[in-house]
Amino acid sequence: MTDTENENGAGEIAVRRNDDAGRYEVWVGDVLAGFTEFTPDARGRQRFPHTEVDPAFRGRGLAQIVVAEAMADEARRGETVVPLCPVVVKYLQQNEVPGLDVHWPSRVA
Repeated sequence: MTDTENENGAGEIAVRRNDDAGRYEVWVGDVLAGFTEFTPDARGRQRFPHTEVDPAFRGRGLAQIVVAEAMADEARRGETVVPLCPVVVKYLQQNEVPGLDVHWPSRVA
């Protein structure tokens, strides 16, 4: 999906969609550094309940990178997302994602 050079030269950062695991993954070189999970709800919308970054990789903005790429990909796919994870909620509150349909649950709207 996306590959960028890590600013500290510690490896290339790549975001990949893993449909089998139901998540978008962020890789640093050949190491899985984090992910944001998705699962379809009864209406076919993509729920994003959880984002996690390995403690060894925290402080590098990887959560924002994986969520940004996940939201852009969901928009390209024409999906509706339901943000439940606080990281995803914060990202969507602070960033416009062209073409993304967001269904805000009443508890986070």
